[in-house]
Amino acid sequence: MSKLPLLNMKGERVGEVGLADDALPKGKGGQAVHDAVTAHLAALRAGTASTKKRGAVAGGGAKPYKQKGTGRARAGSIRSPIWRGGGIVFGPHPRDYGIRLPRKVLQLAFCRAVAEKAAAGQVAVLDRIAVPEPKTKHVQAMLEALKAERGALLVLDTADANVTRAARNITGVGVTTAAALHTYEVMAAPMLVVSRAALEQIEQRMQKRLGDAP
Repeated sequence: MSKLPLLNMKGERVGEVGLADDALPKGKGGQAVHDAVTAHLAALRAGTASTKKRGAVAGGGAKPYKQKGTGRARAGSIRSPIWRGGGIVFGPHPRDYGIRLPRKVLQLAFCRAVAEKAAAGQVAVLDRIAVPEPKTKHVQAMLEALKAERGALLVLDTADANVTRAARNITGVGVTTAAALHTYEVMAAPMLVVSRAALEQIEQRMQKRLGDAP
């Protein structure tokens, strides 16, 4: 079990918490993390790129010139792919880039990502994350106390409108909940700032996988 310092919003140590990652198989999960990140990025693709084949391009119904006697190559339509303004050969068409991964692979990837983040010292656990009013200065002061200059992802146990509004104007800072947190967010964030209640929910998600781990 990894031990993490418990801090307050001023960056002061007020205790210690544990992260139950000791049952995670060593050396496993790297490929799962890669696959999960790849699948997430693929799902973000719109897949709306579209081109027209020669049959879909308007015009070109008449033969542009006679078959023989001109000295030019034979041509049956001005919408041939080799003509300017003609159709496109093997061009993109609307498609779904989504990748389906097994549930256990996604669970393993999430556990490995959180464990690696904690091992790298990029997880800050706070006794609570709350602001009295939706002002940017409150979140900015917290991040400065935590030395999160590169940015951070604030992970709450439940959605908090004040925290969300206070953090949205800070570059590189995002807000999510423990239930919505996924592998890509964990890997992309320079630092995870997690409330103690949110960490308990994350541990519950990890235990589902760790309990099945060989």
